[in-house]
Amino acid sequence: MSTTAERVEALKKAAAERILVLDGAMGTVIQGYKLEEADFRGERFAGWPKDLKGNNDLLILTRPDVIREIHQAYFEAGADIVETNTFSSTTIAQADYGMEELAYELNLQGARLAREAADIVTAKDPSRPRWVAGAIGPTNRTASISPDVNNPAFRNVSFDELREAYAQAARGLMEGGADILLVETIFDTLNAKAALFGIEEVFEERGETLPIMISGTITDMSGRTLSGQTVEAFWNSIRHVKPFSVGLNCALGAEQMRPFLADLSRVADTLISTYPNAGLPNEFGEYDETPEHMCVQIEEWAKAGLLNIVGGCCGTTPPHIKHIAAHVAGVPPREVPEKPIAMRLSGLEPFELAS
Repeated sequence: MSTTAERVEALKKAAAERILVLDGAMGTVIQGYKLEEADFRGERFAGWPKDLKGNNDLLILTRPDVIREIHQAYFEAGADIVETNTFSSTTIAQADYGMEELAYELNLQGARLAREAADIVTAKDPSRPRWVAGAIGPTNRTASISPDVNNPAFRNVSFDELREAYAQAARGLMEGGADILLVETIFDTLNAKAALFGIEEVFEERGETLPIMISGTITDMSGRTLSGQTVEAFWNSIRHVKPFSVGLNCALGAEQMRPFLADLSRVADTLISTYPNAGLPNEFGEYDETPEHMCVQIEEWAKAGLLNIVGGCCGTTPPHIKHIAAHVAGVPPREVPEKPIAMRLSGLEPFELAS
């Protein structure tokens, strides 16, 4: 059994040699199981006073067989890294179900499930280790924007509340065996900064660190996050953490995401990750982009030197990842540029002080 430190070293080595493949959507595949309220409740939560169907993270505790099976399916499709099923496993997000007290347990057990799947697949071929990214979603609150149009100064969450929630999630993920911490689907950079601050506090208290992946979300073709930043300004806001990778996921399909990914690839002196949706949602909220179509677009990104880590977000499935893995195999990873030292600041737009 390898140690976390050994797995992290192997991860860094692999990333220098080839484009790494991330998994695809968890929710999309869960929907295919046609689970009912009873599946989400299990015996433990049979009498819970609120409806639980749709709380996909809870399946970690009530249907671990399903979650483990999905992780294994993505590994077998060619993924090098799977994300834990913990996108909403914070006290803030779980408050919708009255399940705040389960947040640490969900992260702990979610990481253990993914670790089990990774170890099973790695044991079949020790020459190709597999890794677990502890997924930390953005929560359903924003620190930068008022939810009340009549009171722009109002906030329904504070920086410290976010910091504490994210730190608790990170503790559980690390204890459960995650190799990477993935702060993802960032629509508000202030939320992300709270997450990164909380993670660094956990690193200090535990006396160990893990690689951090950071993935933002461009909400529309304006090329900005929901809180208004361009991708370069976003990078300037979080580059001090020196993440293992930075990238974009969700919201847009591969075709729409390319120009913004190219902008980020140009300015970021670290690895670039991306996992787009399977196209834009149709009028039924479903995703129509086939594995065959999506992989061709992503192959072009790879050959253009834009990628280090690639996977899929909403609407993607193991067949999508299988095709993506096949189309980036053998393509050299993006070379990380050396950026000259300069004062780089960020508001909604980036600012660089010319030397």
